[in-house]
Amino acid sequence: MNEKKRTIDHMKEQREVPAEVKERLKKYTAIKKTIKKALEGEPLTIPEIAEKTGMQPEEVTWYLMTMRKFGEVEFVDDDDVDEYYSYRIKE
Repeated sequence: MNEKKRTIDHMKEQREVPAEVKERLKKYTAIKKTIKKALEGEPLTIPEIAEKTGMQPEEVTWYLMTMRKFGEVEFVDDDDVDEYYSYRIKE
């Protein structure tokens, strides 16, 4: 009996993921791990995460907002002077 292939399986066989895309995914995964490690224990603001990770605040913001969009981190509260939000790993 001939087994039918799903369309997605056929497409995966036909297309190869470009090396550039693989490298970007590796970089994103590494930065995501770095940010998650910084957030272990207590909620932090973007400047605090930047200081802990050695990254620029703008870069932390971009990755943190992406992680928030996909439900990996969440907003906790703003600080006492209402300048920065704190973030934590979503449980």
